[in-house]
Amino acid sequence: MPLSPQAIVNIAVQAAENKKAMDVTVLDIRAVSIIADYFIICGGRTDTQVQAIVEKIQEDLKREGLIALRREGFREANWVLLDYGDVIIHVFQGAERQFYNLERLWGDARVVDDPVNI
Repeated sequence: MPLSPQAIVNIAVQAAENKKAMDVTVLDIRAVSIIADYFIICGGRTDTQVQAIVEKIQEDLKREGLIALRREGFREANWVLLDYGDVIIHVFQGAERQFYNLERLWGDARVVDDPVNI
């Protein structure tokens, strides 16, 4: 049985937190966009940490039978995007996260207070 978007979010958030991701934020964008149901936005301090967060998320979701449709930016690791269809995951380094400020850009989206239990 395929994973629900909420289950994908739960697994990805846990994986990111296991790798000490900073400021993990989940936006419920269903009411403001048709591109996905949720954005997960988090950060790492270095390119190595960003890559480790991304690899852990992919590993944990692959264990559940889910492969990312796209992965962009992994080599540079300033902003890595993982596209799981209904869930899009953004892993930034600090300066890039501040510059692009997706939380402000998607300011009409609801912030999920407890992403592990949505």
